Amino acid sequence: MVKVLKTPLLDTVNSPDDLKKLDEKQLVQLTEELRHEMIDAVSQTGGHLGAGLGVAELTVALHYVFNAPKDKLIWDVGHQAYPHKILTERRDRMRTIRQGNGLSGFTKRSESEYDPFGAGHSSTSISAAYGMAVARDKQGGDNHTIAVIGDGAMSAGMAYEAMNNAGSGNSKLIVILNDNDMSIAPPVGAMSAYLSKLISSKSYRSLRDVAKGVAKVLPSKLEKAAKQAEEYARGIIAGGGTLFEELGFYYVGPIDGHNLDHLLPILKNIRDAKQNEPVLIHVVTEKGHGYEHAENSADKYHGVKKFCVATGVQEKKTGGAPGYSNVFGDALIAEAKKDDKVMAITAAMPSGTGLSKFAQEFPDRFFDVGIAEQHAVTFAAGLACEGIKPFTAIYSTFLQRAYDQVVHDVAIQNLPVRFVIDRAGLVGADGATHAGAFDTAYLGCLPNMVLMASADEAELTHMVATANAYDIGPIAFRFPRGEGTGVLVPEKGEVLEIGKGRIVKEGSKVAILSYGTRLGEALLASEELEKMGISTTVADARFAKPLDEDLLNQLATHHEVLITIEEGSIGGFGSFVLHALQRQGHLDHGRLKVRSLFLPDTFQDHDSAEKQYEFAGLNAAQVIKTVQSTLGTQTVKMTA
Repeated sequence: MVKVLKTPLLDTVNSPDDLKKLDEKQLVQLTEELRHEMIDAVSQTGGHLGAGLGVAELTVALHYVFNAPKDKLIWDVGHQAYPHKILTERRDRMRTIRQGNGLSGFTKRSESEYDPFGAGHSSTSISAAYGMAVARDKQGGDNHTIAVIGDGAMSAGMAYEAMNNAGSGNSKLIVILNDNDMSIAPPVGAMSAYLSKLISSKSYRSLRDVAKGVAKVLPSKLEKAAKQAEEYARGIIAGGGTLFEELGFYYVGPIDGHNLDHLLPILKNIRDAKQNEPVLIHVVTEKGHGYEHAENSADKYHGVKKFCVATGVQEKKTGGAPGYSNVFGDALIAEAKKDDKVMAITAAMPSGTGLSKFAQEFPDRFFDVGIAEQHAVTFAAGLACEGIKPFTAIYSTFLQRAYDQVVHDVAIQNLPVRFVIDRAGLVGADGATHAGAFDTAYLGCLPNMVLMASADEAELTHMVATANAYDIGPIAFRFPRGEGTGVLVPEKGEVLEIGKGRIVKEGSKVAILSYGTRLGEALLASEELEKMGISTTVADARFAKPLDEDLLNQLATHHEVLITIEEGSIGGFGSFVLHALQRQGHLDHGRLKVRSLFLPDTFQDHDSAEKQYEFAGLNAAQVIKTVQSTLGTQTVKMTA
């Protein structure tokens, strides 16, 4: 028997306008119904759970007090925005979240007018909100801009750059720091809420402005003393707000983020304040609040697969191959056991990058620097300067945030930093913001950089060993999200010859040169082509830079058609191959037909990875179609 979710109050709320019709006393019940709705929806789809549960009360309070979409509410990253989506005309589509043609797992401007800024990567909200506030002031607007940023996102330097800039201006901006890494005991929380309500009130802030005016006409020493006295007094009240005050923000908090009696009056005070200054409201929440299984395992329930609401047990795939991230982690442990110079760095993703076991085995050789990719890369450069072998494991999409450091601090100095590029290629439900489409192109153009891509788990193990042995300059290797192919993983990786690929299957008419894990699709295509009487060679390039030009010359000389295939954007591996063929003279006479298969020149929406690659034309059927059409064409047409 299917249990029917009972949400009588939530059923009356489709938009923030409906929410405002409720009495404040009804908001506690509404919040609980909102939380139940979110749990039920995510149990059916999978997605990000813990962060949204933690901000249910805050979401209700913000939409009750402010007037979205006129007031701009910007959620950093977007993991915590599921309750926001439910309250902003998208409840009926919540069970499509992260599914093909469904709602995005993040905020998205094209999805709703209630999403004023798209998210996915962290620490962007304050910069965007300040830009909107300045634009509002320049155009004579009167709306509010509110950025909600988590304590994890506050580890990134960009957040402080934004606060430093906003704090020196005179635009009204509200930043809410969602702190879910600490707790407040009830008595302390009550006192903090009372004091926060007091210092956010109109009377206090008016008195503060009067005091400032008086202080300015005092002799400089007395003015300084008065300022220090106020800072000291507010430090006693507000505790950790001194840093934010120094950055130019009026600090309020900490506040219990699960108590609407605390949240509502403070938000109203800040909303109604006439002062044109930035304000930071420090709200303390519990990740996963209201769902026992998520409360007890916040990290496990940050992002979830489909799960049973009653037990909290998540779906598991049975009998699958090991994930690429875990294969990398095991291979790095093997290298570290025999080489004490091996160290590992991650930017807030120890589990996602497969480094959790490494951290347990070698805690003094593991560094999680937080959401600070720029620092991670230059920190690795410093280690490399002193003879350490740093493996810097960062998702492809996040490494984009540190591109200048890769160029300036690593490549120009030719330092042997090992870049471990996880989530290369398309990533399924996380969509365009997390797709690892561009790393081959943006790293391949850099002098001194060596680029590898693993075709399977065994090759990944070999590439870890190769990277450890390569001590001449920077080297990077990429691998996709998810499970491997099921090949036998060697206990010990072999050191590959730099710039040398391999022939996997011999043929004579068509050659398919693969870079990365599309090798499996290339082999499937070759089997079908052989049935059609089209003899096909399949090769694994292994390296995009330096290219194996001897292998390339062999393929170009002895085949009529050469197909390249990769899980990357235009301007990557296929382009490198075309440049090399041009240098070798193979394109001068039109004898060789070349086609490059790569990701389409668009940002692909979320879907299953299989459907994404089908849309991209990077599966066996598309390879076969390309071969057939090319053999029927008399002229060479460049597509990269």
